[in-house]
Amino acid sequence: MTLWGGRFINESDELFKKFNKSLSFDYVLAKEDITASIAWSKALMKSKILSKEEQICIESALLVLLDEAKKNTQNILKSDCEDIHSWVEANLINKIGKLGKKLHTGRSRNDQITTDLKLWCRKKIYILLDNIIELQKYFILNAESNHNIIMPGYTHLQRAQPITFSYWCLAYVEMLRRDFSRLKDVLKRLNKSPLGSGALSGTAWKINRQELALSMGFDSATNNALDAVSDRDYVVELLSSASISMMHLSRFSEDLIFFNSGEANFIELSDSITSGSSLMPQKKNPDALELIRAKCGRVYGSLTAILTVLKSLPLSYNKDMQEDKEYLFDAIKTWNDSLSIAILVLKNIKVKYKSCRKSAEKGYSNATEIADYLVKKGVTFREAHNISGQLVLQAITEKKSLNDLELSTFKKYSNLIEDDIYKNITLEACLEKRLSQGGVAPCQVYKEILKAKRRLNIF
Repeated sequence: MTLWGGRFINESDELFKKFNKSLSFDYVLAKEDITASIAWSKALMKSKILSKEEQICIESALLVLLDEAKKNTQNILKSDCEDIHSWVEANLINKIGKLGKKLHTGRSRNDQITTDLKLWCRKKIYILLDNIIELQKYFILNAESNHNIIMPGYTHLQRAQPITFSYWCLAYVEMLRRDFSRLKDVLKRLNKSPLGSGALSGTAWKINRQELALSMGFDSATNNALDAVSDRDYVVELLSSASISMMHLSRFSEDLIFFNSGEANFIELSDSITSGSSLMPQKKNPDALELIRAKCGRVYGSLTAILTVLKSLPLSYNKDMQEDKEYLFDAIKTWNDSLSIAILVLKNIKVKYKSCRKSAEKGYSNATEIADYLVKKGVTFREAHNISGQLVLQAITEKKSLNDLELSTFKKYSNLIEDDIYKNITLEACLEKRLSQGGVAPCQVYKEILKAKRRLNIF
C-alpha cells in the first residue's frame, strides 16, 4: 500500500519501489508510530473530527497492532508496504475498515516521520545515559580497589611521571561525565514535538499542539512547521555525542591494549572478553577492545554521512532525509554495544601491582622532583631543570636509577643537594606532593572517589 496513489496513472517500476522502500529498516519505529498515532487520534477527537467512540475504536485497534508487531516483527518485513507509516495505516484499515482512513486527517508523513524518530531517539538516550552511569561505576569501583597501585603516566607514549591506576580510572570518569552532560543537552533540544506541523505549513484543523506535545512526553511543540519537518539537528547532535563518546571509548581501549601487552604487562584481561589464535596457542588477544577501537570509525562515518546528506538540502522535507535512519540506528546500536562491552572489560580486569610499580621505577619519572627540590633551595626552575637533566644523563651512563646514584654524584652537579634528596624522589613522594585540585596525591584521589560514589549512589 502507498499513501499517495491518487495522482498517478501508472504503477511504479519495481526497481524504483525497492529503491524507494524504507520498511526494511524503519520497521523499528513501529512502537513510536503507533504511540504518536494514538496521541493524534485523541487530538482529532478533541477537535471533533473523530467521535469518542471512533477514537476508542482506533486506539484499541492500534494497541492490538502494537502487540502483534512486538510478537512477530517478521510479519512487518514480509509486507510490501513502502514504510512503517503505510504499514500501520494499512493494517489499521484492515482491522476497522473505513474508519481507519480518518486517522491521517491533518497529518503528513513529514511531521509523522520526525515525531517517530524523536520518540525513538529519546528512548535510546535514556538507555545510553544509564549505560554511561554504569560504566562510570565500574571505573570508580576499580579506582577504589586498586588505589595503591603505582604505575607510569605517559606523554608521547614515553614514561613521564608516576600516577596510580586509580587516577587513570578517574580520568575516564571525567570523560564519561562530559558524555553524559552532552546527551542531556541533546535531550533538551530534541524534546519538542513536531506533530501537527503537517507537510510544511502547519495544519488547517484546530489541534492544540502544545497539549498534544505534552501528551507524548515532549516539553513543548515546535515553533515553525517549515523548520520542524526538515529539522534533523537532533540526529546530528546525537551522532556527534556518539562520536565523541566513542572516541573516549577508543582511547580507553588503546590504553588497555597497551597495558595488556607483554611489553607493559600492567593488567590481565578476562577470558570472557578475549580470544585466542588459530595458529599460536599461547596468544590471548584483546579482541573486544580492538573492536571498540575500530567501531569508533564506524560511528564517525555515520556522523559524516548525515552531515553530507543535509549540507545542501533546501527547505523543507526532501526524500534524502530517509537516509538518516540507517546511519542513526547503526551508530546508536554500536555505541550502546561498545559501552556494554567496556563494562564487561572492567568487571573482571586484574591489575598487576608488581609490574606496574617496576615500570614506574624506570624511565627517570622522578626527574622533575629533583628540579623541584632545587627550586625550594633557591635555584631558578630553568637552571634546576638543566641540573636534573644532567643527572639523568649520568644515571643513564651508570645504568642506574636516580634513586641509586651516590650522594657524591648528586653533589658534583649541585652542592645544595643533601641526604634528604632520596626521600624526596621516591615514587610515593612524587605522588604525595601533588595536592592541588585534580592532582594525583592519594588523598586527593580518595576525595574524588568519595565524591563520585556519592554522585552515582554507590554504597
